Amino acid sequence: MSQEKSLNTPLLVITGPTASGKTGLATQLSSKINGEIISADSRQVFKRMDIGTGKDLFDYEVDGKKIPYHLIDICDPGDDFNLYLFQKKYAEAVDKILRNEAIPVLCGGTGLYIEAVTLKGYEEVWIPRNETIREELYTLDLDQLLDFYKNLAPNKLAQLEGISHRERSLIRAIEIEHFLKYKPQTEYHPINFKELPTYNFALSIDKETRWNKIEKRLDERLNEGMIEEVAALLKDIDDKKLRSYGLEYRHITEYLLGECSYDEMRTVLLKSIQQFSKRQMTWFRRMEKKTALNWIPVEWEMHKKMDFVLEKVEGLKF
Repeated sequence: MSQEKSLNTPLLVITGPTASGKTGLATQLSSKINGEIISADSRQVFKRMDIGTGKDLFDYEVDGKKIPYHLIDICDPGDDFNLYLFQKKYAEAVDKILRNEAIPVLCGGTGLYIEAVTLKGYEEVWIPRNETIREELYTLDLDQLLDFYKNLAPNKLAQLEGISHRERSLIRAIEIEHFLKYKPQTEYHPINFKELPTYNFALSIDKETRWNKIEKRLDERLNEGMIEEVAALLKDIDDKKLRSYGLEYRHITEYLLGECSYDEMRTVLLKSIQQFSKRQMTWFRRMEKKTALNWIPVEWEMHKKMDFVLEKVEGLKF
């Protein structure tokens, strides 16, 4: 495939809240359009974290055809994985998919990851944290932080718009400008993304239906061995690290360590997942203000969902 042709290859984004059927739609589409899936999920990168992260790898075989996937099972549990590493691995996956003359399909519910590879504003994610300067900044109040930034980058005061009242964002802005000014040695570097024509699709599902699906899926996963999965991980990973993965891994760890009963764990976990889905919807609504987002009703039959994608993506054929 020529470089010009590869850069005209569309990038399809399939997102939506948890339990909305993203993976099923992405794999069905991929089977028809010669697609390969890139997971946009912050936890599916970890091996042995299968049930709790909803990898649903059985969905990756459609009519006897295995759908290639990327950014799943690429890290050991307990390893560090961050937004920069996601950008790096995503860029590598896209390059590989284009060499295969296939279509990249970015699928997942981590909105931050999706935005970081499809929208502007994340170009400086590669700049690492500076714990030394952060120790100093944490001792300053908001006015002192503003003065620090102004002295460091007097020609970039316009970039303070929207963050001058947010301490955490201001500290990160200072960290970035300090790095750009003094250019310390680092193994990190900017990521060059292929700028492909991008089409964003999100599954729309009403609150009641979403919450019912979440509860049904939670009970299925508890019956399928999710507690045993967490127990096995707990043998090899510090409980604080395991809790840091949130939701299932946090609350089931609490149950396994005797900090709550089974019923208490299930009740709190269900509520946490429902709240998480609400935050996802808030993120997608905010994302919609930055880029075109085509909503697909979850109740549509699969063929109708796929036809809708076909109508929206220029040059796409089944």
